[in-house]
Amino acid sequence: MNERKRSNKAVFYILFALALLGFVVVWRLFFVNVSFYVPAAVMLVFSMLPLFYNYEKTKSSTREITLVASMVALAVVSRAVFYLIPQVKPIAAVVVISAVCLGAERGFAVGALSAFVSNFIFGQGTWTPFQMAALGLVGLISGLLFKRIKPNRIALAIVGFVLSFALYGAVVDISTILVMYGRHITLSGILSVYAAGIPFSLTFGISTAVFLFIFGEALINKLNRVIAKYAILKND
Repeated sequence: MNERKRSNKAVFYILFALALLGFVVVWRLFFVNVSFYVPAAVMLVFSMLPLFYNYEKTKSSTREITLVASMVALAVVSRAVFYLIPQVKPIAAVVVISAVCLGAERGFAVGALSAFVSNFIFGQGTWTPFQMAALGLVGLISGLLFKRIKPNRIALAIVGFVLSFALYGAVVDISTILVMYGRHITLSGILSVYAAGIPFSLTFGISTAVFLFIFGEALINKLNRVIAKYAILKND
């Protein structure tokens, strides 16, 4: 794939993800009486479309889907294991690792699916679609960034921190803003919500960076060996 096609593909993925986030915001503003499972289901379907598309094109897609499902399961378990420690969760680190090895579109799918499934443990609610969008974006941006930079432990930790602290925190806090203010949003209200969320987002960002710094490279190497051994992404 030449550089121009790669850039166009990246722009498409970003616009696609932002459109899904916009859909969730519109739901929360104008269709509040509609169950949160509806936007969550829409996000699940659209996040899986690249996998379904590849399934029709390649022979290795069954293995690809199995590997994606395995990474979702690992992300869910990683969040559940740290159930008693607020915000200290490796789930975003697993999503970043998945995106590094499997690509941006699969990283988005792992992020969205793991947020939805893990909330059956942590609790579903109006925040679920926003968490799905947030973790999906973490996976998407990670996949795009690490197409251009080498995923060493320093780079992994920095990217993981920024995306978990700034991107994930910003998207998830939109849910709180809309629940508290609805259509009557004010600048002071937005700033107060984001200020209150800084300690939580900072803890999540730091824990993600630590997990990636310690375990990131080793997990990426193991996952890449599996991908190479079974030629899972040979047509990418």
